[in-house]
Amino acid sequence: MEELLFHKEYEEFYNMANRSSVFRQYCEDAFGRDFSQDGFSDIRQINRIFDYIPQVDNLHILDVGCGNGKMIKYIQSKTNAHIYGFDYSANAIHEAKIDSERADFQVGCMGEVEYSAETFDMVISMDSIYFAEDMGLFVAQIFRWLKPGGIFFVGYQEGDVMEKTENCETTFLAQAFRKGKIRYQVLDITEETYAMLKRKRESAMKYKRAFESEGMEKWYAMLVGQTDCVKGSLEGYKQGNARYLYIAKK
Repeated sequence: MEELLFHKEYEEFYNMANRSSVFRQYCEDAFGRDFSQDGFSDIRQINRIFDYIPQVDNLHILDVGCGNGKMIKYIQSKTNAHIYGFDYSANAIHEAKIDSERADFQVGCMGEVEYSAETFDMVISMDSIYFAEDMGLFVAQIFRWLKPGGIFFVGYQEGDVMEKTENCETTFLAQAFRKGKIRYQVLDITEETYAMLKRKRESAMKYKRAFESEGMEKWYAMLVGQTDCVKGSLEGYKQGNARYLYIAKK
């Protein structure tokens, strides 16, 4: 488990997120809602998911890399769905299981966790699919889990874990979709994300003293460092970064 990408860091991160009141306030301020975000998803992005949720009875939704479950529980509160999630962080899953109803959370890794075929109406992956050892194989696995007409919704960032490619059709994920003959659409939200990261940087600096009062200087430095990419112009940011939302249908 220790060899997994950023595993130790995420265990520490969710331990911090679960006990820091300042971090919760920061998330509300930076992202519009506290989902214990470590990255690029604000409430505007998450609310876009509702536009693609299949209109069916007895809805079942899986969150891949669900963290501490706050995002998928938010979706459940709006849809009354049965929710599922897995994450390789034991600290995150421990928190996710608290106050959960009609929910199944488990510790596990992509490529190891398995579900029955045609279980889900929707599968969501917000900034988690990069952790798959083989993205193409994992996409194929997800499409086995989806019911006919099911939706795979992906938040995908380039310039962080994944290297920047030419455009939304040249990403590793787009290539995996085409290889699997999977229909998809894509939204380019790079400019929106640049503005969100500016807000994230301002919010982190706003809470600097509060983080220090909790002994969280390390996490404050991380949050500010994550936004160094927006210290320059939008055009400069777009040269090395991009953000897309992919929506694929079975």
